Amino acid sequence: MLDIVLVDDHRLVRDGIRGIIERGAEFRVVGEAGSGAEAVALCKKTQPHIAVMDIGLPGMNGIEATRELQRQCPAVKVIILTMYDDESSIVGAIRGGARGYVLKRASAAELVDALRTVAGGGTYLGSGVSDRLLTRVRSGDLEVRKGSPLDSLSERELQVMRMVAEGKSNKDISGLLGLGEQTIRSYRKTMMKKLHVSNAAGVTRLALAFGLMERGEGGSQ
Repeated sequence: MLDIVLVDDHRLVRDGIRGIIERGAEFRVVGEAGSGAEAVALCKKTQPHIAVMDIGLPGMNGIEATRELQRQCPAVKVIILTMYDDESSIVGAIRGGARGYVLKRASAAELVDALRTVAGGGTYLGSGVSDRLLTRVRSGDLEVRKGSPLDSLSERELQVMRMVAEGKSNKDISGLLGLGEQTIRSYRKTMMKKLHVSNAAGVTRLALAFGLMERGEGGSQ
C-alpha cells in the first residue's frame, strides 16, 4: 500500500479526493495539509510516497512547495491536481519537480491512473494538457521560456499586476502609485502582453499561481 498526502486549502476538496483514493486497497491517505508550508512539514514527518498538491495555496503556493519538497524530501513524488491549465503553470510545476499534472475536471479514473503511473516511476500529464505542450514536454523542449513568466516584468509592472489581481481599477492604481491613469493603462497593457493574458481574470490566475496573493484577495472591476 502506498502512502499519500493531500494538499488543498479546501476541506471539501480534500474529502472528495480522499474518497476517490481510498476506494481500493492500493493507496491510503496518511495526512492532509491546507498550505504549502504545512505540506512540507507534514511530508518531512510522514515521508509519503506521493503528495497530491494544488497550486493555488495560501502563502507558499504549490509550485514553490514542490520545489521545497524536492530539496527536503526528494523521495516524495508530487502530482499537481489543480484548476490551472495555462502553459506557464504546467511548465513551472514540471520544472519544479512535479511528476504528474492533472486538472480538477478530470475523472476519478484519471486521478487513480496518475497515481499508479507516478508510483511506478513514470510521469503523468492529464488529458486536459494541450497537445502542443505535451509535445514540448516529451521532447524535452522546456527551455523556450526560462524561469517564471514574471521575470519579464519590471518592478512597476509587477506592482500593477498585483493591484489588478486585487481588483483595483486604473483610477485606484493611479492614486496609489501617484501616476497618471494613461501611464497606468500603458503599464497594464504591456504587463498583460508579456504574460499572454487578455483580461483581469487571467492576471489574477497567474498572481495566485505564482504566490503574489492569497485566495480570497481578488476582486472584480
